[in-house]
Parts: sequence; structure tokens; C-alpha cells
Amino acid sequence: LLAFADTRELQLLHFALFLGIYLAALLGNGLIITAVACDHRLHTPMYFFLLNLSLIDLGSISTTVPKSMANSLWDTRAISYSGCAAQVFLVVFLFSAEYSLLTVMAYDRYVAICRPLHYETLMGNRACVKMAAAAWASGFLNALLHTANTFSIPLCQGNTVDQFFCEIPQILKLSCSDSYFTEVGLIVLSTSLAFGCFIFIVLSYVQIFTVVLRMPSQQGRHKAFSTCIPHLAVFSLFVSTDMFAYLKPPSLSSPALDLVVTVLYAVVPPTLNPLIYSMRNKELKDALRKV
Repeated sequence: LLAFADTRELQLLHFALFLGIYLAALLGNGLIITAVACDHRLHTPMYFFLLNLSLIDLGSISTTVPKSMANSLWDTRAISYSGCAAQVFLVVFLFSAEYSLLTVMAYDRYVAICRPLHYETLMGNRACVKMAAAAWASGFLNALLHTANTFSIPLCQGNTVDQFFCEIPQILKLSCSDSYFTEVGLIVLSTSLAFGCFIFIVLSYVQIFTVVLRMPSQQGRHKAFSTCIPHLAVFSLFVSTDMFAYLKPPSLSSPALDLVVTVLYAVVPPTLNPLIYSMRNKELKDALRKV
């Protein structure tokens, strides 16, 4: 794997920085999971999906950061072949599941604000469990396809992955010529589905803001915005960092910049999401104080 630094002092600094970020992510997401699980007032669809989001964030940051920390601490770059395959599977699984879950959360906000009289019917307990299960299952299936296909490709360009964790685009650079077209096809298919979800979320928010701005009550508008803005902020952070990582022009690409950008999309969102959700949410703040 790509090392963050060559000198021992900088390696230890990298370890300390990643340790601080990792502990902050564990604390923030752990508190939200505990608060939602323990406070009966938070047993609603919105907080049920938030609990799932925190579980995914915990999993995604735990897949990449601890291994990088261990490599810096012990001054090594090695990762086993099976460990690399596990990282690829878990990264694709959790990122796909998070994107699907953010789409489901947008639908929840749409129903709550645009169709409030139908909310209990459309967002009942069984419906919420099915939607959350579908988000996890879609991520699992996507990860299974990508991992099986990526590691069936012959790798003949060495064993150095230019990233601090095993990432499919970097592994494809090690493949033999013309043997990776199936994986590229799968990536195009996944990107098309992700774009469909993106359009769905954008259209949902167009309708949400149309309804909110017509509300006569300022208090009603404030309450609607306080439940929508955190989700929109989390979604924007997730999508913008991913798009910059994968859609930036090749002329901008360099190992150092790729490393920084990957940290932005793999490490920053799981750490900031709990903070974003708890900033404007009075119910969640009260529950966190109790915890």
C-alpha cells in the first residue's frame, strides 16, 4: 500500500492524526446509535435510517483507517491478498449501501413533508425495515459482483497499490492489457444506477422545497428545514467528494493529490456526519445529553 510518509516522525504524526479522526468517528457514530436505540422518542423512521447510516459510517472508516494506522506505526506497507480482497469488498459494500440509504432517507423526507397524511401508511415499521434491508442488500450484491470480477483479472504489473487502502481503480492499473473491460462495464452500470438515485434525490428536494416555501407558518418552515438540511448536507458531502475523486481530469491526477482526495471521501464523511446531524436537531441533542 502507499505510505503517507517516509520518515519515522511523519509516520508517527500520520498515526496520531488518523487515531484522533478514528476515535472522533467512533465516538460520534457510537453516541448516535446509542441515543437512537435507547430513547423511545427517537423510534421513528427518520432516526431508524440515521442509526443505519451511523452503522455504515462506523464500518466504512473501520475498513480503511486502522490498517493504514498499523502500517504507519510498524513502518510497513504490506497487506495480504485476502486482506486486500476483503477491503475492496467492504469498501464497495458500505459505500453502495450508504448511497442507497441516503436515497431512502430522501424519500422519507419527501413523504413526511409532501404527503404528511399518508406518512403512517407509507413509512410503517415493516416498510422501513424492507427499505433499509434493500439498501444493505443492494450494497452487498454490488460489492460481490465487483470483488469477484476484480480479483478474477490477472494482475501482471507488480503488487504496488498507489493508495492507502485497496481500491478497484488502483488494482485495475496492475491488470494485464484488455483483461479489465468487464470490470469497467460493471463500473459504468453502477455509475448509471447511482446517477438514477442522484436524479431521484434532486427531484425529491425540488418538491420538498416547493412545499416548504409555501408554508404559511414560519415555525413549520423552520421545523421542515431542520430535518432536511442535515440530510442534504450529508448527501452533498458524500457525492461531492466521490465525484471529485473519480471524475477529476487525468491532467490533475498525481499520487499525492489522489491520496488527499481519497482521504476526503473515505475518512471525512463518516467523521463529520454525526456532527452535521446533531447540530440543528433538538430531539437528538436532548437524547445525546441523556446518554
